[in-house]
Amino acid sequence: MPDKASEIEISRYRSGDERDIVALILPIQTIEFGIETSAEKQPDLFDIANFYQTGAGDFWIARHGPDIVGTIAMKDIGNGQALIRKMFVAAAFRGREYALAARLLSTLVNKARTAQMSEIFLGTIDILRAACRFYEKNGFAQIGREDLPAAFPVMAVDNTFYRLKL
Repeated sequence: MPDKASEIEISRYRSGDERDIVALILPIQTIEFGIETSAEKQPDLFDIANFYQTGAGDFWIARHGPDIVGTIAMKDIGNGQALIRKMFVAAAFRGREYALAARLLSTLVNKARTAQMSEIFLGTIDILRAACRFYEKNGFAQIGREDLPAAFPVMAVDNTFYRLKL
């Protein structure tokens, strides 16, 4: 039986992927998670090269054939610190069978280490219990909002924060 994970390729964002990235992310945010947002409220998704791919930052996509089924971004916030943004995996590609979330996170952490980052931060929502467990299982420690670096741009919906020391 073929390995399902091998059916998915992870690569850096390429210009022209924006429409398919939004098509993945927006329904997960609005329908699945019930977050009131829109593509227009996320201008970073239309300027990925300038928003994420600066300094040590980057943006990766996971493809299953021609379809984008996962994303993750690392934003360099200076001082050897980075943050995770836009980590999304299509529902059909979640879980151990594909291990896609783990592969996306590993891609980001490896890049952060190569770039000699010292810490990675992220914000999420406490009701996303599976996401919180995932980050904790992967070495992230929950921290208070007051422990975030000054350069961390807190999103209005985030109420739970994590740090991974590298």
